[in-house]
Amino acid sequence: MDGTVEVDLVGRARAIAPLIAGEANEIERTRRLTPAVVDALIENGLYRALLPQDLGGSEAPPDIFMQMLEEIAKADASTAWCLGQCSVCAMIAASLDHGSAHEIFNTAPGILAWGAVAHEARAVEGGYRVTARWDFASGSRQASWLGAHVRIANADGTPRKNADGSQEMRTILFPLVSAVMHDVWQAIGLAGTGTDSYEVKDLFIPDRFAVFRDVPSALREPGPLYRLPTGSTFSLGFAAVSLGVARATLDAAIALARAKHQSLAASAMRDNQAVQGLIGRTEADLRAARAYLYATAHAMWRDLSATGTFSAAHRSAVRLASTWTIQQSAKVVDTAYHMAGATAVFRSNPFERRFRDMHAIAQQIQARDTHYEDVGKVILAENR
Repeated sequence: MDGTVEVDLVGRARAIAPLIAGEANEIERTRRLTPAVVDALIENGLYRALLPQDLGGSEAPPDIFMQMLEEIAKADASTAWCLGQCSVCAMIAASLDHGSAHEIFNTAPGILAWGAVAHEARAVEGGYRVTARWDFASGSRQASWLGAHVRIANADGTPRKNADGSQEMRTILFPLVSAVMHDVWQAIGLAGTGTDSYEVKDLFIPDRFAVFRDVPSALREPGPLYRLPTGSTFSLGFAAVSLGVARATLDAAIALARAKHQSLAASAMRDNQAVQGLIGRTEADLRAARAYLYATAHAMWRDLSATGTFSAAHRSAVRLASTWTIQQSAKVVDTAYHMAGATAVFRSNPFERRFRDMHAIAQQIQARDTHYEDVGKVILAENR
């Protein structure tokens, strides 16, 4: 792959970050990405970071995708979250026939979003029928297509089974105009993500738009990127978003400390040894979290590129690094927020929204403490 394309994604993200930062208040107020922001993301090809090259995408490796999201998250967390969500959704193109993928991703705006796994689709002649409602569709307000992950039932209603006896799951895809959107995302943070619900009634899904997700044997694209499960890609991406939010919040606290005088003293915050030490330790925490996340991603990608296999060990390592990074980022944001004192509570300053956004991120599935239990179970089962 042309490394220029990969690096250019990060550069493009950095270049439009000031525009996004300028739109952040309006994104918060309207609970939607503004047209100017969406247009900039589309025009710079950022939604296509993980789309196959033969469809006009960048097919970028994970670390470039992560750096892109970091740059956007420094400007606005909601924008980065939507971009991360829709970029990973685009990886489903690797399991579609070329014509179907072209119809979805190369017809403007070419954005796909989806929500949580739920419900069932029943097999009928030529495809499937489904009546259901799904939640947590981040980025759906910019999308032209929606997806849903469903259990498959036979025509008689009995579960369709895979060869190993598990129930068959597929991702169904359909135009946004086929669904009814429900405006339900009234949240303390990530307010602009439009993480709403969507519903369909007796919708017919042709066979070509009902595909296996994260099943290597179903892939139509040879690149190693598409052997990386979407769940793990989400984890790496959202951990990178948390790093961007933490970096921006700590930078704001450092800038404040350079300029602010303490209320009961004539000296500047920057001359306070307690403040100096706190900034030093917090900077170390953030750098350590970032280094750990990227080292894990690099090691996984090196092995995956060489072998074509995403192992259970890779899955565990990515989960552990992503969970810890999000939680460490939240601690950095908390420290910076408290360091800013009363300044942090005003909406006119760059702390309050980032504090709320960070804690909305930390409540998502990627940051759950139960992941440590899962990883610990794997470690204890290893024979060393």
